[in-house]
Amino acid sequence: MNGDLSVDQQLALTTAASRLQDRFSGVFSVETIERFLYHSYDEFSGRAAVPQWLPLLAERFALQRLTALARVEGRTDDTRPVVLFLCVHNAGRSQMALGFFEQLTDGAAIGWSGGSEPGGQVNPAAVLAMAERGIDISREFPKPWTEEVVRAADVIVTMGCGDACPVLPGKRYEDWQVADPEGLDLIELRAVRDDIERRVRQLIADVVPVAL
Repeated sequence: MNGDLSVDQQLALTTAASRLQDRFSGVFSVETIERFLYHSYDEFSGRAAVPQWLPLLAERFALQRLTALARVEGRTDDTRPVVLFLCVHNAGRSQMALGFFEQLTDGAAIGWSGGSEPGGQVNPAAVLAMAERGIDISREFPKPWTEEVVRAADVIVTMGCGDACPVLPGKRYEDWQVADPEGLDLIELRAVRDDIERRVRQLIADVVPVAL
C-alpha cells in the first residue's frame, strides 16, 4: 500500500478495517480482511476522481470481494442469486444495469458490476439519465472484476467487453448488445437507458421472479 497516507486516510482505513472485522467476525481472519482492504485501496489510489473518498471506496470494494469470497468458500448461508454486470469502463452500461437491478429486486437478489478497463468516474450523463427514473448512481464508482467476484456470480451479463470478459464453466452468460453511452448526450443516452431497463426486467423475471 502507498506509504504516503495522510493521518486522516490512515484513521479512515483503520476505522474501515474495524467495521469489516465486525461484519466478517468468525468468517475471515483480521489478516485476510486487512489484505483485501489495502489491496482495494491500492486498486483505486492511482485513478480515483476524488482522492479523499479513497478509504470509503476501498472499504466498499473490499466488502464486495469478501462477500464474494465467503460465498465461493461456503462460509455464508445467503442463497440469494448473484448477477454480475460487466462492460469496459464500468462507467455507464453496467452501472445503469446495476441501478435498475437493485431497485427492481429490492434486496431479493445481489447485484455487482465491473469493468475490463475501469474509468475514473461514472458517466455524468448516465447519472442524470438514471436520476430521471428516480435511481441515484452518483455514489457508484468504476471498479474491476476480481476472481472471487466472478466465481461467486450465478449470472454474468456482458456488454461490450468482448474477449476481455471472464469465462468460467458452469456460469449462465448473457451478452447484451447495448450501445456504448460514452460521448452520447442526455437525449441519446435515454434510449440506451430504456433498452437496459427492458433487458434487466426480463432478466429478473427469469432469475428472480419473486422480486417482481
